Amino acid sequence: MNNPQTVDFIRWIVVLPLLGAAFNFLLGATLQKKLGRFAVSITGCGVVIASFALAVAAFLRMLELVPSQRFLLDDLWRWFDIGGLRLDIAFWLDPLSIVMTLIVTGVGGLIHLYSTGYMHEDPSYWRFFAWLNLFTFAMLTLVLADNLWLMFVGWEGVGLCSFALIGFWYTDQVNTSAGNKAFIFNRVGDWAFVVALYSLFSGLSKVGHPTLIIREIARYAPLLGTQHAYAGISVATFVTLLLFLGATGKSAQIPLFAWLPDAMAGPTPVSALIHAATMVTAGVYMIARLNFLFSMAPLTMLVVATIGAVTALFAATIGITQNDIKRVLAYSTISQLGYMFVGVGVGAYTAGVFHLMTHAFFKACLFLGSGSVIHALGGEQDMRRMGGLWHKLPVTFWTFLVATLAICGIPPFAGFMSKDEIIWSAFDTGHPWIWSLLWIAAGLTAFYMFRQVYMTFFGEFRGTDEQAHHLHEAPPSMSAVLVVLGLLSFAGGAVMLPRFIATFSPFEVFLAPVFDSPQTLAVTAQTHHQGLEGYFAALSLLLVAAGWLLADLTYRRKILSADRMSRFLAGVPYTLSFHKYYVDELYDYAVVRPYMMATRAAGWFDLHIIDGLVNLAAATTVLGSWLSGLFDNYVVDGLVNLAADATLAAGGRLRRLQTGSINGYLYGLLAAVMVILLVRAVLHT
Repeated sequence: MNNPQTVDFIRWIVVLPLLGAAFNFLLGATLQKKLGRFAVSITGCGVVIASFALAVAAFLRMLELVPSQRFLLDDLWRWFDIGGLRLDIAFWLDPLSIVMTLIVTGVGGLIHLYSTGYMHEDPSYWRFFAWLNLFTFAMLTLVLADNLWLMFVGWEGVGLCSFALIGFWYTDQVNTSAGNKAFIFNRVGDWAFVVALYSLFSGLSKVGHPTLIIREIARYAPLLGTQHAYAGISVATFVTLLLFLGATGKSAQIPLFAWLPDAMAGPTPVSALIHAATMVTAGVYMIARLNFLFSMAPLTMLVVATIGAVTALFAATIGITQNDIKRVLAYSTISQLGYMFVGVGVGAYTAGVFHLMTHAFFKACLFLGSGSVIHALGGEQDMRRMGGLWHKLPVTFWTFLVATLAICGIPPFAGFMSKDEIIWSAFDTGHPWIWSLLWIAAGLTAFYMFRQVYMTFFGEFRGTDEQAHHLHEAPPSMSAVLVVLGLLSFAGGAVMLPRFIATFSPFEVFLAPVFDSPQTLAVTAQTHHQGLEGYFAALSLLLVAAGWLLADLTYRRKILSADRMSRFLAGVPYTLSFHKYYVDELYDYAVVRPYMMATRAAGWFDLHIIDGLVNLAAATTVLGSWLSGLFDNYVVDGLVNLAADATLAAGGRLRRLQTGSINGYLYGLLAAVMVILLVRAVLHT
């Protein structure tokens, strides 16, 4: 790891989507107008598929290396050299980043292909693909960054693209408000991320190693063990707590989760790409990337695991009462992200990344499946107006069902392999109460997911006659993507089987070099109850089966009445769940309204005090100018005019002496001489 192989092809994995974005932003509108949408599709999809092909080639090359040398570096140029901080524009490929790269380009490429059918009628087709490409570039920058500042550039980039894509249909107030909400929530987390970077750099500078290059941080992080930041908190703990706060914004965890459900207002491919497969997992990836630092902060890891478990259960309790097909999946995403944070929080980094991967498969399939349903129903998203769609949309139904079985954690589907590993790790590392929260959340997940399946695909169709007349399966560009994601949802977990089934874990072996620091090994090598894992898996499956059975009895066989259950729970539990625990209202009262009051107070102060003082100064200046004008007109000008008039009058009188008569002049001269003689005589006497 100290001497990684230098290569020059990783840059193209990142740059190709950027070129596609630039091309469509500059020429997409003209291309669409003259050559049609197909030309835009070729560019928009082609660059991501090409990046995926390069990622596969890089993965195969990495497999040729011995595990301890699976580190590749593509250093482009020196970025800046300021105050001892030297950073390059460089991309780092190791087992963790190649897994994320394959997810971003692979699942992202499938979503690009799906979008060619879903967005085909949109007049801004070119703009949509330009933003999708730019988002892919930003996410790849985040994943492959060699240093934390470059990671932050990608971190901010995906936030910007998320804002633009959520509010893509910007003429709709709901969409623009949702985009603004996502942007603002993410900025709160990003502030914490920036403070963490400055604090980390300061701490490393004090030990003589000022750096933000990730592999160098891994080398010098142990030196931070004796440093304290504030109130006795170690630098490692302080920095990681701030980084986790940044992760809660990007990955929608308590307290910064409220933006993600509203983000469902955007186009469905956006929901699948940004809020299921890639951007929302950035926080989990960041913690796994900095595992050596988080492993030095037990308090932070406990906070991460606790927040993850509480979020998983909290979001699941909301999902059971929602009726919008995409909103149910949004709360499901928040809940599943909670599982991932528990994984990395208890030191099971590989399990957390494994669930990140399988979640990308089945959640993208679920979101795109919901998009197929919405597409078939002309934009309808309320499950109460659906039903009986399985025979009209067979491909959508079967792939949606496979993904549902995966997210519920039913073997042998992918979700079972990854969720079971996290749930078991929570118990095995000494956190039984965290395991309990995840266990309950698993049962609720089964209930709300099968509730969604039964309300959407079973029973009688509850929509309009016009919708029933136009029901049809999605075009091949969409349905083929669903089939691929359905297959991945089924078999994608086979790369890491639970230990009680078989000792087959190539995924874990592949990632092992990333998590081999002494501080990480110290928190991951805590296995206490190996033989009990199978029993705990069976216990989890019993609760999942109970959740499925309750949904089946209520929404398919209708032996139980959903309305009666709602009335029975119509008090605090149902009301809180249906209204999402009034979190948005709480933010409105606690943050938005005080902020608006403060802005109005600032506006009043500016209008009446600041502007008043300015206006008073202006009025005083005007009055002074008026008085100065009066003084100038009547005093200064008056004195000048008086002097002029006196001079003129004197001149007029003196002019009379100039008669031209010599006799007159002689008489005057004689008079003057007489006066002079008289004066002298007087003076001498």
